[in-house]
Amino acid sequence: MEAKHEKKATYYVLATVLFWSTVATAFKIGLNQWLPSQLLLVASATTLLILSSTLFVTGKLSLLFKVSRKTLALLAILGFLNPFLYYLVLFEAYSLLPAQVAQPLNMIWPIVLVLLSIPLLKKQVHWKSIIALIISFTGVLFISSQGEFFSIQKSNPVGIALGVGSAFIWALFWILNVKCKENEIVKLFWNFFFATIFLFVYIALFSEFRFDWGTGFKAAIYIGLFEVGIAYILWFKALSLSKNPARIANLIYIAPFLSLFFIRFILKEEIFISTVIGIFFIISGILYQQAVQKK
Repeated sequence: MEAKHEKKATYYVLATVLFWSTVATAFKIGLNQWLPSQLLLVASATTLLILSSTLFVTGKLSLLFKVSRKTLALLAILGFLNPFLYYLVLFEAYSLLPAQVAQPLNMIWPIVLVLLSIPLLKKQVHWKSIIALIISFTGVLFISSQGEFFSIQKSNPVGIALGVGSAFIWALFWILNVKCKENEIVKLFWNFFFATIFLFVYIALFSEFRFDWGTGFKAAIYIGLFEVGIAYILWFKALSLSKNPARIANLIYIAPFLSLFFIRFILKEEIFISTVIGIFFIISGILYQQAVQKK
């Protein structure tokens, strides 16, 4: 039975990898038509529908109304961080950078998590963690060079800052998220519920409600379905089935390399060797950090 569960967990996580490897391409397609806030609003509403349907089908819809006011306040803060602020920043980065550059910059969040744990969780950081950080940020330099090794002449500094900044927001979100012990799907529902409200206010104040039913709309629906909705459900299911979540989780690092395939053949971006090297450095730093923590 255990072997059967591990097999199912592997299938679930590989499906998640496939979905997540396509979203960088979907981001760029959507952002060619819509503003980041518009794209995020429709994607967020789509995810909200998927999550509420999942809770209904699994008989857990009532859990939404058992959350305390104090927890709801925390979930509202989390919803502001992710998906509201996180995806607005990330989408802005994608609008300024090639997909192959924006996508891996966000991947450094596990290393950023170590940095933020020093002031926020009062944790001491081993010197080997500093080495891991240097390895991953070396990857950021490679990716930022866009083919001009160790030169940033071709890069967009604002886009790079936004891409790296999104990793800081994501890491902060997960540090605060561990304080909430609710069901993961319930937490996600309330995160997206509050984020959708924030987005309506944001667009009313700083943008405009102007949508069409073309490519941008299709991309937004796709992102809502597969970046968070279905992908996260499969991800949580895989982790719950596996007796070795760390092994399952590490399979996710296939996604950035697979993503380059879609970026090359759908977006027609020339893939720089510096991007591949940079992704290798980032993942190496993350895996080294995991090994340090395990010891």
